[in-house]
Parts: sequence; C-alpha cells; structure tokens
Amino acid sequence: MITKPGGPRRTGSQNLDWHGAVDMAKTGNQIGDRLYMIRPSISVACGLLIAFAAPLAAQTPPAIVVELYTSQGCSSCPPADEFLGNLADDPGVIALALHVDYWDYIGWADKFADQKFTERQKAYAYAEGSKTIYTPQFIIGGHNRVVGNNPGEVAARIIEAMQGVGPVQLWLERKGDVVSIRAVAAKPQSGQMRVQLVRYRPSEAVEIDSGENAGHKITYHNIVTSWSNLGDWDGSSDFAVEAPAAGDQPIVVIVQTEGFGPIVAAAQIP
Repeated sequence: MITKPGGPRRTGSQNLDWHGAVDMAKTGNQIGDRLYMIRPSISVACGLLIAFAAPLAAQTPPAIVVELYTSQGCSSCPPADEFLGNLADDPGVIALALHVDYWDYIGWADKFADQKFTERQKAYAYAEGSKTIYTPQFIIGGHNRVVGNNPGEVAARIIEAMQGVGPVQLWLERKGDVVSIRAVAAKPQSGQMRVQLVRYRPSEAVEIDSGENAGHKITYHNIVTSWSNLGDWDGSSDFAVEAPAAGDQPIVVIVQTEGFGPIVAAAQIP
C-alpha cells in the first residue's frame, strides 16, 4: 500500500502472495541462524570496549534496530508482521512495530496507530529526498530501507549493520519507575545525536472485523506505545539522565544522528 506524505491516497495494496511471503519468512529464519553464528565475534569486540571503559558497570548489550511501518488495514502487511515476530526473538535485534494511521479511513481503524509514527516515517522519506511512504516498510539501523515483506533483504541489512562496533556505548538500569541512562562516545562526533526512549507492548492478538484484513485474527509483536526524545547530544562529554519509565513494558534507548540519519547505538531492558 502506498501513499504520499502530503495526504492519504489509495493506489492499491502491494500484491504479495500470502503463502509465498510466509515461505520467504522461513528463509528469513534460516538467515537468522547466520545472525546467531556471527554474534560471538561481535560480543568479543564489545567485551574489549567494556574492558577499556572501566570502571563503568557492564555495558548494556547493543542491538540493531529494525523498525516496521505497518497497519492493520493493510492487506500486504500480515506476512511482514509475522516476520517481525521472528526477529523479535533474536537478542541481537530490537524489532519495533510502528503502526501508522493513514489507512484507517478504508474501513478499519488500527487500534495501535499513532500519527506520530506516520510523521516519523514521513521524516525518513524526506531525509532521503522522497515524497512517498509505504506499508509494509522496514528501516534497519535508521538508514537502510526495505519496502514490502522481503526477509532475505532485511536479514542481509541486519548482518551488514552488525559488522564492526558502533561509536557510542549505552548503560541502562531500571530503578523502579525510572530508567538511568548513560551514553559514552568513543570519540567526538561530527554532528548532533538525539537520545530517544521507546516503550513497546510485546504482543497482542487482534480480530479484524472489516477492511482489507476482515475475518483474520493477527498477532502483532513489539507494538510501540510511546517514542520520546530525551535530548540532543554532541558526544563531547558523557550523556546521563534519569527518565520516567513506569510500568513493566520493555525499555529501549536509541541514539540516532540528527536529521533521521543512522542509529549509532541502541539497547534495551526487557
């Protein structure tokens, strides 16, 4: 399904075959095994950084952020939603489902949709000089875009993002209803970075009564419930803050370069 950021315009769903997409998701699982196989070398690299960072406490394990822009009103989205659920089981990936609101008018209002998530997707499009946004769309590490449900391409971009160690380390600690956050840059950065706090609901099944997915019961995973900015940071000194984090939903902290550029660090507390 495609629309332009200037306003909703239905031009038809992407005609992805449901069963073919599920087969692709199975291929994605096999590629996921490759992600697991390369993780020990990444862990060793992180261990070296932790050693040099003493006397700080152990670094919160880093992970690759995969954003899925989706909608309950999109007939092409269920295979992508299912694939995101597979990614959510990988400890090296922070899989986040951002439900957009621009398909609510076609017969089913997405209960998880938030206009802020639509605006975030638009901002990504503008950042690359585009005026078109899509569902489903994956964004890996803040800069690699994959349109449609393409598990093989998404997995390849995740593996690519896992190569090397990011320039920023994160330490997170939950303290009751607040989270203590500390970020340290290995070297001064060329521009500003934005530190963001994300909360999500791990899963929920929804029975859809109307619209393009009418008659289906779909389980959604890692449903983003809030996305807030904690402050801008240039990396010249440590970033430290305690932010409200009430409730038992997982906590994700993302450090992203300004202008919706690459994500340079991300970590979560389940």
